[in-house]
Amino acid sequence: MTEASTDDGRTFRREAELVVNEIAQGLRTLDSGVGWFSGLAPTVQQEVLHEVTGYAMQAHITSADGRAGVARSGVKPTANPSVMICMDPPRYGFAGLAAAEHATAFRVLVSVFAVADTRRRDTYCKGACGHAWHNLTAATE
Repeated sequence: MTEASTDDGRTFRREAELVVNEIAQGLRTLDSGVGWFSGLAPTVQQEVLHEVTGYAMQAHITSADGRAGVARSGVKPTANPSVMICMDPPRYGFAGLAAAEHATAFRVLVSVFAVADTRRRDTYCKGACGHAWHNLTAATE
């Protein structure tokens, strides 16, 4: 299992940020990202869920983003993470869910983040974005 670096937790957070943003921008499949996430230790999964929750909050997800993301995630709308993200306002206690629900929560969170972040890239950041995480294709070329 992958563990966060004891020397530098920032390295691991950057890896998580990259994986999530690659999924959001269609550079990595959701299933590939879930595979990466599933290979992490449960405590590290909680850290990632906490990080992705922060990304979702920064993207200012709406209840419409929640519904679209849940549909995109392939997770049942009645699953705990789906219900939580679609509330108005959304509930963000994903890291506190049972370990058996972490992969489902990751799938939902990343899918909702992808919807909200795409909306923001297409509106607020269109044409003049200086956010490095919105320009991954340019950074990898």
